[in-house]
Amino acid sequence: MLFSNMTLTELLAAVRRVETRTNRLVNDTMVGAYLSHFKGRGMDFEELREYIPGDDVRDIDWNVTHRLGRPFVKRFREERELTAVLAVDVSASSLFGSANRTKREFAAEIAATLAFSAAKNGDKVALLLFTDAVELFVPPRKGRRHILRIVRELLMHQPKKSGTDIAGALGFLNHVLHRRAQVFLLTDFLHADAGAANRRDVIAELGLTNTRHDVVCLHLHDPRESELPDAGLVTVEDAETGELLEIDSARGRVRERFAAANTQRLAELDRALIRTGVDTLRLKTTEPFAPVLQRFFELRRGRRRG
Repeated sequence: MLFSNMTLTELLAAVRRVETRTNRLVNDTMVGAYLSHFKGRGMDFEELREYIPGDDVRDIDWNVTHRLGRPFVKRFREERELTAVLAVDVSASSLFGSANRTKREFAAEIAATLAFSAAKNGDKVALLLFTDAVELFVPPRKGRRHILRIVRELLMHQPKKSGTDIAGALGFLNHVLHRRAQVFLLTDFLHADAGAANRRDVIAELGLTNTRHDVVCLHLHDPRESELPDAGLVTVEDAETGELLEIDSARGRVRERFAAANTQRLAELDRALIRTGVDTLRLKTTEPFAPVLQRFFELRRGRRRG
């Protein structure tokens, strides 16, 4: 499916295939969940008033509260038009895939489905492709032609770098987005292997971004990343750093330690994401994503109504 050697005819055919498939998912599965959850979630500032018990503490204006010595909240009015931002990790690790598609292909299909859902909702859609640099930013607009451009970029963009900088990507969005938006972050979170300091930066930036926007993390996970097959002596390469490691996968203890280390990695990631307050969904590349995403939206809507 990806991408660099495609002729123009092949690319247009690929875009049409993605449009047909994702439109089917939007109409059959996703549209009800997306529309009911995100319709009317956009906000325009309306007034500043004193805090009343029952107000959402997230609306407190801490600068005014500190200056006047009593709590004040910002009040907003709903607007019909929203902006959905698709922030997609296209680092080298996204090219891994143990089934019939890579994480990059998986991300492209999910992002296209969300883009068409947002378009049906009358929302603007923006696209950010990132590695350890901002590779491409397509500003938010409406219209079918714009959505098809986003699909084309998802399919054909050739990253210039291989690493991952989620914090940098979120910092870029916080700089360029001047109104509250719905941000979908699609990543495999394999940046976490870069060390504790990197993890803290990502978690801090996620928390900050979620105070300014409404962030949903879609964690793209290939199950083979957590399980080592019995394949004898194998050489494993880190796609982002190029580091090589030789592993004797025939040894049961080695496979067990590999699985345990990855279970611990995922558990630590989950705990860190919970602390940010950002809603997160892990999507497996080996399973259909639309029903899982639909249930996630429905549960999220139910929590917010509650």
